[in-house]
Amino acid sequence: MTDSDVVVEMTGVHAGYLPGINILNGANLIARQGELIGIIGPNGAGKSTLLKAIFGMVRVREGEITVNGESIVGLKADKLVKRGVAFVPQTNNVFPSLTIAENLQMGVFQAPKKYAERLDFVTGIFAELGGRLGQRAGSLSGGERQMVAMCRALMMDPSVLLLDEPSAGLSPVRQDDAFLRVSEINKAGVTTIMVEQNARRCLQICDRGYVLDQGRDAYEGTGRELLNDPKVIGLYLGTLGTEAA
Repeated sequence: MTDSDVVVEMTGVHAGYLPGINILNGANLIARQGELIGIIGPNGAGKSTLLKAIFGMVRVREGEITVNGESIVGLKADKLVKRGVAFVPQTNNVFPSLTIAENLQMGVFQAPKKYAERLDFVTGIFAELGGRLGQRAGSLSGGERQMVAMCRALMMDPSVLLLDEPSAGLSPVRQDDAFLRVSEINKAGVTTIMVEQNARRCLQICDRGYVLDQGRDAYEGTGRELLNDPKVIGLYLGTLGTEAA
């Protein structure tokens, strides 16, 4: 792959929520066209903060973040969506009082003419939602809400999809389903960056992974390489995602 294949590049990023306190301390990341990138690490390592830094929810104090070669540092969420960045937070990720269809319409608020075309795309991946578009999102299970949130994020045909722990709080069966859907989204051509606490399962499906520790990328490699790295196993996989072993 060439530099033109790079969708997201993060270089030496320092970022945090409070003045003078950084959560990210020189984080680096590259996501190329069509890749599924997994980010794992212990609690407090800065995994979710990394996604929020890309999506403009955390102040970047140093370093650079580019999407398709253009800097996005300092841009607000609406501008980032126009630049092709989509973000699915871990919680509070649907409008519960709105129907599934209305949630998806919110996804193309900036380009409503795309609705029919993109609805065909997302219901091709999440077929079970296609017949329930009139159901209110607040009546859905946690796993179903996660599906709606992913669909809404995909409605603007993003260059990159950011997923913050898509399996969190789900039953084991629903977790497997969530990972399957993430793989299907990625196979449909969407570059995906996923933060996951279920480290083993994440590494099993991702093309490449980053192990974040104390706000830095401590290890990087293919999913298979990290799964079989003795240091990664000893330091991280012994306590992360053991249920997926």
